[in-house]
This record gives sequence, C-alpha cells and structure tokens, in this order.
Amino acid sequence: MGERPLPEGRYGRSSDRRTPPWVRVALLVAGVSVGGVLAFVGYRNLGITPIEGKQTAYQVLDNTAVKISFEVARDQPERPAVCVVRARSKDGDEVGRREVYIAPSESTVIESAVIKTSRPGITAVVFGCSYQVPEYLSTTTRPSG
Repeated sequence: MGERPLPEGRYGRSSDRRTPPWVRVALLVAGVSVGGVLAFVGYRNLGITPIEGKQTAYQVLDNTAVKISFEVARDQPERPAVCVVRARSKDGDEVGRREVYIAPSESTVIESAVIKTSRPGITAVVFGCSYQVPEYLSTTTRPSG
C-alpha cells in the first residue's frame, strides 16, 4: 500500500526545503551573543555591591524627627563614603531625607543620624550608599545637623 500525496490546495505546499546551514549558525551565534550581553549586564547590576548600608534600628523621637542606626559594609574602607537615609510616614511617603558622611575607617561601621521630618514619621530606612561623596560633605568643616 503506497502513501497517497496530500492535495496541495487544501494543506499548502509541503516544506521539502530545509533551512540553509549558515542561517542556523548565524541564529546560534546571535543567541549566544545576546545571552552573553544579558549575563554581563545582570552581573554588573545585581552582582556584589562595593558598598552597602543596612538599617539596624530606628526610633521615632517626636512628630518632627526619627533617629536611624545603620551598618555600612564596604570593600574599600580607606575611602570616604556617603549614605542617604530617609524617614517614611504611615502611608509610605518620604517625609525626611539626609545624607550622612561616612569617614574612612574599618570595612564595617555602625552609624546613626537624626532625620528631620515634615510630617510624623513611623520608620527610617537606608536608601543607598556610594563612594561619590558630594564636595559639600567632604570638606573638613562640615555643617552640623
């Protein structure tokens, strides 16, 4: 019993033509390249951070201030750093923010700061830390506050 050919008008043309080998190789190279770029970008953005601040405690002082204590771990302790801390209200809005200068010292330090608030705050968090210290913070006579 032989195989009957399918009617062409009903099922379309048969795909006897194969994809040329160079097209398959080009698609493979493109896929590996895109994967490599994605892996590199992911590592740069999600890899080990050179400096990191982590809240250890906070205390609501009154309706206009919140005190935060936080730990700063860094890979280059000989460099000064800055951390941005902020206070948040019950509805999650930011009600206060402050930059805290971190002097060169040990690789992990504990810092604390009082954040003045525009409304009552209920918590304080570390927004982020960086080695890019603004010039007004890096002078030897910093303003108090």
